Amino acid sequence: MKTFTFTICLTWCVTSLFAQSLLNIPHQGGNKKAAVSERIGLTEVTINYDRPGVKGREGKVWGQLVHVGFENPGFGSSKSAPWRAGANENTTIEFSSDVKIEGQPLAKGKYGFFIAYGPEESTLIFSKNSSSWGHYFYDDKEDALRVKVKPVALDKSVEWLKYEFMNETDNSATIGLEWEKLMIPFKVEVNAVEEQLASIRKELRSEKGFMWESWSHAAQYCLEHNTNLNEALLWTDTATGPNFGGDKSFTAWSTKAQILSKLGQEAKAAEIMKKALPFGGMNDIHQYGRQLLAQKKSKEALEIFKMNYDQHPGEYTTLMGLTRGYSGAGDYKNALKFATQALAAAPGADAKKQLQQHIAKLKEGKDIN
Repeated sequence: MKTFTFTICLTWCVTSLFAQSLLNIPHQGGNKKAAVSERIGLTEVTINYDRPGVKGREGKVWGQLVHVGFENPGFGSSKSAPWRAGANENTTIEFSSDVKIEGQPLAKGKYGFFIAYGPEESTLIFSKNSSSWGHYFYDDKEDALRVKVKPVALDKSVEWLKYEFMNETDNSATIGLEWEKLMIPFKVEVNAVEEQLASIRKELRSEKGFMWESWSHAAQYCLEHNTNLNEALLWTDTATGPNFGGDKSFTAWSTKAQILSKLGQEAKAAEIMKKALPFGGMNDIHQYGRQLLAQKKSKEALEIFKMNYDQHPGEYTTLMGLTRGYSGAGDYKNALKFATQALAAAPGADAKKQLQQHIAKLKEGKDIN
């Protein structure tokens, strides 16, 4: 009886250990596990997949190894399944925020990714089921989104299937599945501005909200993207307040003035800039003068350049300011005078070369701005 009991226990232990000791050995089929992840705006996009190789099967991949449309995989519950967009386990794609795929909305989350291949048109399928193995349990009732795209021929053969991020901008990228001599691309878009604003609002409620620089930086983002200006104006109120020292900052006050100007409140903007000027350094004031020139406010720009020169006489920056200021006002004689002085003070060969070009234009009676 003891021998029988020992045999049962030994059998159970061996079976249990075997079940728990699956070794981390690569698939015998030689496919490679891979993951690729990139940010589009603030959205993290992650693709996990297995990479099959061509392995001498050129001309037999698309339409044969990768079946056309849907097929019965011969196992599992699915009787009509697309390709798993890779090998072995099903490919997954995850988005950390809402996106658009080929212009169609898709909520943030993790999806099983499938492709119903066609030589002229392929259907991309994003399934709510991201955990089933391969395409054997595919169910079209779990589809979150289907979009159609056109495959693109490649000049060179790609041995191992891969996913590439291409044509990237601040708010979009094209993801291409490449294998053998074919690519299946699809465009992913995000609302980068709205995501950034949501992130800014969250950060301003953290310890970062106890610095005037954070409020000013947030307002500058809105100014640069010409968005959310009314809320940005409120942020500049905090940035220029006395609590964190921003009331002595040229940057904080000038940002507020620029937003007021964008909102059509020019008189208030000019009043705010009067508060800002005493806190500005030489370069701050110079850039403000150039900003006025860009706004075609040549008279006001010249006054700013004169004020800067009076505080920092003989400096290359202020000499260039008067050169630009007089040129913008159409006084090429005085512009040429200060350009000649600036040439002697130029900090390097590139600056001298640019000034020589300016001098030549001024002699022809042309504005250098």
